[in-house]
Amino acid sequence: MSKREAFLEATCKENVEDFLRFIQLHKDKAEPFDVEEVLQEMPREQREALWRRLASLLRDILLEFPPERWEGRGEEEDMQEEPTADSKHAVAVVDGVTLVSTVSLQVLQDDDPYSPLLEITRRLHDVLVSLPVSEAPLQNHIHALCEAWWKKGLQEKERFGRTAFFVSLQKSFILKKPGAEIQRVWRLHDVLLSLDYTSEENKQIIDLLLQCFHRPAHIRNDDGKRFLVFLFSWNINFIWVIHGTIKNQLEFYSKPMTTHIAEIYFRAWKKASGEFLEKIESLCIQDFMQNAIFLHRSSPVHSKVRQIVSYFHTRKDCRNVDKMLYNLYRPILWKALSAPNFEVRANSTLLFTEAFPFYDPSESNEKIDENIQKQLDTAMNLLDDPHPTVRSNATLGVCKILAKCWELLPPTIITDFAKKLVAELAADSSSPDVRCSVFKCLTIVLDNALSHPLLEKLLPTLKYSLHDNSEKVRIAFLDMLMKVKAVRAAKFWDVCNMDHLLARLAIDSHSVSKRIVDLLFKSFFPVNESEKEWCNRCITLIQMNPMAARKFYQFAYRHTAPTNIIKLMLAIRRVLNSCIQVDCDMTDINDSNKENSAQASPALLGKDMAIVSSLLEVVVILWRSVSKALKQNEEAQKYTCAKFGSVMSKYFQAFEDERATVPLIQLASFMPPTAVPMFSCGVMSRLRRMDSGAAPTQYSQLLDCICSWGQAANILELITDWLTDSLPKKDKATSGRKVCIMETVEAKPDLALAYLEHLFSHTSTREKVLALGPKPLKQLHIVLGNWKLVLYSHLSSTTEHPKHASVETALSAFKHHGRLGAHLQHNLSDGRDYLLSLEHVAAWVADRVLPFLAKRSDDDSEDSEKSQPQPLAAEITESFLTVCRDVLLVGLGDETFRGQILHLCSLILLSEAGYLCIPAVLPILKEVANSYASEDSKEPEENQEDPTTVILGVVSNIFQKIIELLARRLRKDPEEGKQLCQSAVPGLTDFLQVAQLWDRAPLSGVFSTLFAVIVVEKRHLLQKIEHPEAVIIPESVDDMPPLSRILLSVILKSQPVTRAFLAEVCTSVDSEAIGNLVELAAVLHVLAVIKHAGQSKAGLKSAAVSVQQQLYKHAVTFADSTDVQRVIYESSVKTLNEILHL
Repeated sequence: MSKREAFLEATCKENVEDFLRFIQLHKDKAEPFDVEEVLQEMPREQREALWRRLASLLRDILLEFPPERWEGRGEEEDMQEEPTADSKHAVAVVDGVTLVSTVSLQVLQDDDPYSPLLEITRRLHDVLVSLPVSEAPLQNHIHALCEAWWKKGLQEKERFGRTAFFVSLQKSFILKKPGAEIQRVWRLHDVLLSLDYTSEENKQIIDLLLQCFHRPAHIRNDDGKRFLVFLFSWNINFIWVIHGTIKNQLEFYSKPMTTHIAEIYFRAWKKASGEFLEKIESLCIQDFMQNAIFLHRSSPVHSKVRQIVSYFHTRKDCRNVDKMLYNLYRPILWKALSAPNFEVRANSTLLFTEAFPFYDPSESNEKIDENIQKQLDTAMNLLDDPHPTVRSNATLGVCKILAKCWELLPPTIITDFAKKLVAELAADSSSPDVRCSVFKCLTIVLDNALSHPLLEKLLPTLKYSLHDNSEKVRIAFLDMLMKVKAVRAAKFWDVCNMDHLLARLAIDSHSVSKRIVDLLFKSFFPVNESEKEWCNRCITLIQMNPMAARKFYQFAYRHTAPTNIIKLMLAIRRVLNSCIQVDCDMTDINDSNKENSAQASPALLGKDMAIVSSLLEVVVILWRSVSKALKQNEEAQKYTCAKFGSVMSKYFQAFEDERATVPLIQLASFMPPTAVPMFSCGVMSRLRRMDSGAAPTQYSQLLDCICSWGQAANILELITDWLTDSLPKKDKATSGRKVCIMETVEAKPDLALAYLEHLFSHTSTREKVLALGPKPLKQLHIVLGNWKLVLYSHLSSTTEHPKHASVETALSAFKHHGRLGAHLQHNLSDGRDYLLSLEHVAAWVADRVLPFLAKRSDDDSEDSEKSQPQPLAAEITESFLTVCRDVLLVGLGDETFRGQILHLCSLILLSEAGYLCIPAVLPILKEVANSYASEDSKEPEENQEDPTTVILGVVSNIFQKIIELLARRLRKDPEEGKQLCQSAVPGLTDFLQVAQLWDRAPLSGVFSTLFAVIVVEKRHLLQKIEHPEAVIIPESVDDMPPLSRILLSVILKSQPVTRAFLAEVCTSVDSEAIGNLVELAAVLHVLAVIKHAGQSKAGLKSAAVSVQQQLYKHAVTFADSTDVQRVIYESSVKTLNEILHL
């Protein structure tokens, strides 16, 4: 029996195992059996018989095992058990039938009857539709069969093609790599032409088509892009739907994705014709043009719309684009250029200049020239627009026009534009943005080489722009100079004098200085020249402007390799050596080039200590700039240190000028102490012998040296010894430490504290000190803590003990004790040892210091000696609170610490003169509240026992006490009260900024306190009015009573704080806590002040509505009252109406 006959015989339910075996042989590449060959060899009658038998086999299998009974399929795969053997068998048979049917289509002849094959395809199509979309092999094979049927153009191709297209579309959304499926969608795109757009049954496909515009994979893919372009030509009514979908999605497109969308629009327009072309132009392109003109510049989609429109502008070289732009812009653009709204004018200016020139190629040349001349006149007028934004945009546009069309424009037009830009707009005193725009945009013009001759004449008039008072203008001017240098349009020093550049380099910001160095680097550091030339240029630069020289070499490492920096340092060393006849090589100096031929000889240079000092400073700056590179190259570092170390002692002897000494000490700090033995041995002695009143400049460099040499332990030991020796003898702690070299030097506690201040104020020295470990630092901490006894002795005695250190020294030691504790807590403590130490100090302040603070008396006749301790007590308290504020600020304080410090604040305010410390207490409240601000949203419901609620309740109570104290001081001593209030303003401002973050108790009570005290103070004034003429509505905070004036000025500084205060006004008025006319009038006076300040109109109106509901209750009550009450009521109604009609 032949293969054909055997295969035909196997195609039935009885011989299904043989059929499956044949299918397996076909799939096995090693076997010679191939279904396609068998079918090709079969005569037509045999093929028909095969298809009939296949149809019968498929029918029987599906009747026995319909798809609904197949287990483990599709989305339910995870929930189903393993498929049964019968299910697997049924799937294998259906898959085999599908394979034979697909191969049959390939060998189908034009005159072959294929009714059985059609029946098979129908059944398989039903199976595909009944199964969920997936990558299962059977579904893929049936899908391929439907696609092949569509391509073959057989009966019912529309039905099978639609399903194939629909499945491909769905799969292109769910696959991780949908490229192949998108390609298949494009191959099937003609299916859409057979679908009815208006039919309900195609609605699902339409929704999927629109989703394609949401998918980056479809938008980026070439075939996907072709498909999306095709959709614009499917149905004319679909164009608007597509456009609406893209507009809704535009905000979420990235910039590259927007470019792809613009390309899709352009290609769709290019391929369209007739009615479709009109629709795309009017509904899509012109709509984008209008949005690009009328959208606010702050709109999230404005930049995307501009990007799409700009894409069309860039394709002006394509056929018919000019005509399309001319026709679509004509009805909207020219009106927009003269619109009242400046944003519309600014947007349309950008479009107009970007798309310039507008013309219809079908018109005559005379007509085109006339239109372009009108457009040039319009551009010139836009440069004179009253709004700076429009002028800036017009500047950009005109520069683009000049760069693009220079050779096409008449010389007079070019000259007019250039003079307008350079002579007028570059000096526009009303707007730095316009001036900045001129310089930024001139770089665009410089790209056209034809512009160089004209600009070479005009640009020198701009030289003083280097000194513009706006930094961004100076930056733009320098960027333009660098462009001039890059394109060789002119010599940049002809545009701006070198002296001006160096003067600006010496004093300007980092951004400006960096650009000047970019501009001048090759002039003063020509890397292709010899090292002696570098040195000569360095000296020339120093002679021209020493400060600029220092700045120049700070940025030099950005432009050249560390090797060149080190070579320059060594070249300067040779010059310095020649000044003192050490390793003198006169040729290093004498062979100068023409530019520096007037340079001083070494002998003369040696006498000019200013130049020598500057050279030393340059070496320090250069060394610091390559310090990282030197650390990575140990050999280079050793060589450099050896070279400089060999001459350092001579330098110290020869260059004794103070200005030269500073860089010499810095140089020494870069080298190991063994490289500078004579100097390093004497540093500690110099620090010991330093006078107590020495300025920081005298010891700061020496301390840096000591720390950089790894000898921080020595200086810390000296500080500890001096502070210990200065304590009263009975308090001096015994020490077992030994010092190798003993010097009889008087203890200098002031100098010790100054050294300590320097060590902990600079990161480099602080790291070195903290690296010493806990033992020496803990000992220093203990010694500093002992100075509390000295402070207390000054507090408790009326006369100063001659052997005790001064009050200032003791107070400074007290402050450093707290600060050192904070550092140790952060760096060296795993527990809370040093927080506990601060808590002990807080208890000491409460027990020992506050009683002296409470002794203050208001009796002017009291002996002045008795009131002496009080300022010291306040100073001690404030300094400790400042330390605690810093601890809380950096997040070191825990729950216990916050509670202890708040308790101390309460005790301070309860003491008789505690009001003196209000400016120091407010920052504590701010930091405590701020530490809980991030937890605001964690507990929506208030819990009375929660630690956060308890502590913030204490904060709120302390704040209330502060407001009461301020009010009391203003009553007792108005002058002192005003000074106290003014000193409390910064603290109040910061605290209220934090308090407004809370919209619930307990911190919401802060604004209740503010509102109550302001209303009470104003009510008190209103109640004292006896004549109607005295009822005056305040217009500013200056018209309010003293405390209200301070509090309102603080509230009105911030919009959020104002909103929180107005919310409290609404709450208080709505709760009917404000019950009488005078109180309501007081509230309205506050609202009137806020109204005149122009703050929070929405909150103001809400508060006014709340007051209105209460105020009208008094209309009848006060109709027959006194004149004063009636005037108060009438003025209140008038104020209310003014606020409501804002």
